[in-house]
Amino acid sequence: MKKTQKYETMYIVRPEVSDADLSKVTQRFKSVVEDHGGTVSHAAKWDRRKLAYEIDGCKEGNYVLMSFEAPTDLPAELSRLLGIADEVIRHRTFKVED
Repeated sequence: MKKTQKYETMYIVRPEVSDADLSKVTQRFKSVVEDHGGTVSHAAKWDRRKLAYEIDGCKEGNYVLMSFEAPTDLPAELSRLLGIADEVIRHRTFKVED
């Protein structure tokens, strides 16, 4: 059995993405974790906020926080998929210490 670790991923979705499409984006990345043997404890939209600086022409974005437990090789794959998603303008994954 693979060693698992707790993580949190925060990503910012473009502001022009509708709430329905934002739910689809959130579900897509939740499925990535589950398909790779992880379990998602929480995945939800935080809020639409103004960014500290403009990113790719966007001055605000929809923040999404996802907490999960997964094998230690999953964050690299999740980061790769978040990086190539057109809807995501920034992302970061953190390891949660017990």
